[in-house]
Amino acid sequence: MIRWWVLSLQLAELFVSSIVHMLYGLYIFSSAVAGDLSQALNECLFKANNTNVVVKEDVPKGTSTNVDSLPPIVLVHGIFGFGKGRLGALSYFAGAEKKDERVLVPDLGSLTSIYDRARELFYYLKGGQVDYGEEHSKACGHSQFGRVYEQGNYPEWDEDHPIHFVGHSAGAQVVRLLQQMLADKAFEGYENTSEKWVLSITALSGAFNGTTRTYLDGMQPEDGRTMKPIGLIQVCRIGVIIYDWFDIPWLKAYYNFGFDHFNMSWRKIGFRGLVNGLLGNSGPFSSGDWILPDLSIQGAMQLNCHLNTFPNTYYFSYATKRTRKILGITVPSSILGIHPLLFIRVLQISQWRHPPDVPPPYKGYRDEDWQDNDGALNTAYMTHPRLPIEHPSCFVENDSECQPLQPGIWYYKIVEADHILFIVNRERAGVQFDLIYDSIFERCRKHIFRKDPPTLPNEAHQ
Repeated sequence: MIRWWVLSLQLAELFVSSIVHMLYGLYIFSSAVAGDLSQALNECLFKANNTNVVVKEDVPKGTSTNVDSLPPIVLVHGIFGFGKGRLGALSYFAGAEKKDERVLVPDLGSLTSIYDRARELFYYLKGGQVDYGEEHSKACGHSQFGRVYEQGNYPEWDEDHPIHFVGHSAGAQVVRLLQQMLADKAFEGYENTSEKWVLSITALSGAFNGTTRTYLDGMQPEDGRTMKPIGLIQVCRIGVIIYDWFDIPWLKAYYNFGFDHFNMSWRKIGFRGLVNGLLGNSGPFSSGDWILPDLSIQGAMQLNCHLNTFPNTYYFSYATKRTRKILGITVPSSILGIHPLLFIRVLQISQWRHPPDVPPPYKGYRDEDWQDNDGALNTAYMTHPRLPIEHPSCFVENDSECQPLQPGIWYYKIVEADHILFIVNRERAGVQFDLIYDSIFERCRKHIFRKDPPTLPNEAHQ
């Protein structure tokens, strides 16, 4: 009887979560469509009323040259995110890209793995056809080559022309993996890459060490890779497979999950391929080459084993938190201040307990360390890479105390915000939105410069 009662509660929670997420997705999609229609209508009316008017703007001499000399700031979106060119005029970063003269917002796979997205980001900047690597592609069952960028968005990118990266959520891990790939010279035909191509990395709610939410959403806590038979992730999996199978050109041009290299269209796999995908016999959800396994604690640890914090790069992190303790119990810190999409998850993550019959993901794991959260990620593990090895870090209360900045150290702050406060909807964050992004861009432009690392005593010339 108790088992049936628990199952009915789980199904009710799954139904509510599915409806909330679906409604939010429809809200974002309809907002983008409405914005595009409004913009198109305004342009038509403007042209009709100003057919004979020619506006000539005076551009200050040398302005273009000055802007071109600035290192780009690249904003990298997180899970279910999108870049410039998707969802019409809607901005994933809520227009933050307009705060600086030279900002790039790449469109990467919204549900593809950290690895695949890092490869896509490289070719987005340098140009050429995305090469996922022969060995990786065979192991994961997808095409080796993907999208073609006829012209890179920053083809001159090299050690003398480095880049600032700002990653939200999983986007922070994408950038870290890309930097490691550059250090490992992992791109065929580019033998001169190095970690010095990256000037700074800033993380907004960075998914450095995984999250316990993956288990709540339907990943198995035993391994962090396989999915439970029933869960929000299963609903998502089915929806994505059907969406990609129908392969409606105008719809996928508007929003794409990023699985084109898996060839899931009905034109290529037919009805039988759809059935195989739904049964879990093929596709990204079968091979594990998608984002959620990378966001489990086990997946993040496996990834972090190969990622370094480099001595010539500046690192910054803003960890977000929407919980507080009352009588020793962690609960949501606000009701109105937390987005409806995340409120239930803030409560659930704060009460998460690792199953007692399942080995913990690492030695020394404690449930209480993972209770504070922002509705998606656990606050203490957003600050900097900590698993399986803790990287150098410095908690920042006052920016002036950290001057001059030193490379090779993760400077981090903890901000009272939920996971999506600084994206999509600028009005929700209010003044805090401007404070965060203004400080990021100002730091990139005024305080971060490439300089040679100090010579250690044992390296001094004798």
